[in-house]
Amino acid sequence: MSLTGKTAVITGSNSGIGLGIARALAEAGANIVLNSFTDRDEDHKLAFDLAAEFGVEARYVQADMSKGDDCRKLIEKAGACDILVNNAGIQHVAPIDEFPVEKWDAIIAINMSSAFHTTAAALPLMRKAGWGRVINVASAHGLRASPFKSAYITAKHGVVGMTKTVALETAKENITANAICPGYVLTPLVEAQIPDTAKEYNMSEDEVVEKVILAKQPSKQFATVEQIGGLAVFLCSDAAAQITGQPLPVDGGWTAA
Repeated sequence: MSLTGKTAVITGSNSGIGLGIARALAEAGANIVLNSFTDRDEDHKLAFDLAAEFGVEARYVQADMSKGDDCRKLIEKAGACDILVNNAGIQHVAPIDEFPVEKWDAIIAINMSSAFHTTAAALPLMRKAGWGRVINVASAHGLRASPFKSAYITAKHGVVGMTKTVALETAKENITANAICPGYVLTPLVEAQIPDTAKEYNMSEDEVVEKVILAKQPSKQFATVEQIGGLAVFLCSDAAAQITGQPLPVDGGWTAA
C-alpha cells in the first residue's frame, strides 16, 4: 500500500499510539504532521527523524487539543489533510459524584470535541482533493463501560457516534470515517506503570499484567502500537474503501462478549 503524496495529520502523536500510527503511515509513504500541546526540541526531532528514516516530509505542529481554535488552526497550518487521525486523549479515574469538574471538561474537550473541530476543518480539504480518510482512535471503552471512568467513556462513546455520522455525511464521496477501538496497548506509559502496580497488589509483574491490567482482555496479551498502526494503514487502502462508519476493536476479544 503506497500513500505517497498523501498528507496525514495525527493529533497527540509525540508518543504511544499516535506516534506508532505516524510511523506506520510514514513507512507507507505518507507525509506526516505530528502534534501535541508541547513545543520542545525533542518534539521537532521526532519529525526530523521520521523524515530521515522513511524519506517523507514530516513536521511537528504544536496545538492544544483542549481549544477548538487550536484544533482548527492545526489543520490550517498543515496545509493539506488527506488522512486525519484523531488520537489525542487524557484520562482521569474517580467516582462520578467525586469527579472533578475541570477534569470532566478537559477530557470531553480533548478526547471528543477536538475530533469535531479537526474533522470540520479537514473535510473541505479532503473534498477538494477528492479523497480522504478520517480515523478516530476511540477505545474498547467506546463500546463498553467500566466504573470510575465516566468522562473517558462518555467521550469515547461520543467519538464512535461522531464517526458514524461523518461516515453517513460522506458516504457518496471518496471519503471514509472509522474508529479504531483498542483495548490495552503496550505503550511506554503503560509499561512504566507495571512495576508500581505490581507493588500495589503485591504480585509479580507477570501476575499483575494478567490478573489486573489485562483482566478484561481475554487474549491476556497487550495490543501493540504496530498493530494499531497497521490497521490505520489498511483503512487508508483501496481494500478498505467500502468500510466506513465502523468501530473496529483491537482488544483481544474484550468486546466479543
